[in-house]
Amino acid sequence: MKKKKTERKASSADKRARDHRELGQELDLFSFHEIAPGAPFWHPKGMIIFRELERYARMLNDADNYDEISTPILVKKDIFEKSGHWEHYRDNMFWFENPRDKNEVLAVKPMNCPESTYVYNSTLHSYRDFPIRLAEIGRLHRNELSGTLGGLFRVRQITMDDAHIYVRQDQVEEEIVNVLKTISKFYDDFGFKVAYRLATKPKDALGTKKEWDMAEEALKKALGKSKIKYEISSGEGAFYGPKIEVHIKDSQDRDWQMGTAQLDLVMLPEKFNLSYVDEDGKKQKPFVIHRAIFGSFERFIGILLEHFDGALPFWLSPVQVSVLSINDKVFKYSENILKNLKSRGIRAELDLRNETIGKKIREAEMRKVPYILVIGEKEAASGKVAVRERGKGDLGARTIEEFLKIAK
Repeated sequence: MKKKKTERKASSADKRARDHRELGQELDLFSFHEIAPGAPFWHPKGMIIFRELERYARMLNDADNYDEISTPILVKKDIFEKSGHWEHYRDNMFWFENPRDKNEVLAVKPMNCPESTYVYNSTLHSYRDFPIRLAEIGRLHRNELSGTLGGLFRVRQITMDDAHIYVRQDQVEEEIVNVLKTISKFYDDFGFKVAYRLATKPKDALGTKKEWDMAEEALKKALGKSKIKYEISSGEGAFYGPKIEVHIKDSQDRDWQMGTAQLDLVMLPEKFNLSYVDEDGKKQKPFVIHRAIFGSFERFIGILLEHFDGALPFWLSPVQVSVLSINDKVFKYSENILKNLKSRGIRAELDLRNETIGKKIREAEMRKVPYILVIGEKEAASGKVAVRERGKGDLGARTIEEFLKIAK
């Protein structure tokens, strides 16, 4: 699935800085309801965007040789006591006593990290097995304060493009470089300018100074090898390790932290007794890289909607082509065009309403459809369609084969 690099074009809409919630309602993508604070209801067209991003995430993972896993959403609190999250993060979690067993406290997972180790530990590992890259598109829940919730930008139900990479010490730098390369390409494809920050040891950190110095130095070397300029965010690392943060500016010039690459020498390796057998037959502990590219699907979709004012790239647009008939004499030909497009994997819709063609065009343009194909008797007789491209207008008459060469 090749993605065309998307250039964001300034428009008069930028001056209004339209809110993604307004765009979501206008384009029928999602809605929010009081019954589920901080969790969007995804409509069919919104789910197309969501699924395409999932598909893209999996394509990137496949290209970088990740294996996909899936871990439970509901787990005993014991796992988070072991990881340290129960001490450091409990107020941000949803948890409860099992009404059928007062001795069991269950938590809805707010992150995937600890559970990944159970997949790792299910098999004995040799030094030859590394790196082991385990990806998970996980549904997470975090107990954000109700006053901080805001559309897709701050939600309680989160979908993460997560991954945990188990590596030997000698592989850390190369693996971080590869992660940074993927992240850089991803945001470049969308036309975002990325800023990087190295977040260092916080006050309440796990591990020793020596371990943190080693981890921070490894991240610095990877950034240097990648020729990436970065700022230091002193004391802003996770409690279990330093991290490289990926920041972008949205259409309203707000700063957002998106992807991350975190190096964990302590929490998962130590707390969950991770090990492998080295070339001398001795047990060693692997390091773990926590990696996310989008950060949160929800936040990323909200930023994209505002960044492009709803006019998403062709591959992400819920409706890619709108076929408009001028009169009932071309209904059959229009239906055949629709079938042809759908057979090629194009998301197309057909408008046969008894409305003026001008009104049909205006409505399709308001829905941000990338291409409009107008069909009248002249087009039907010549076996062509009149093509209009979003932002460019009339491209003239083309055969379907000619159109498919430019549709991207």
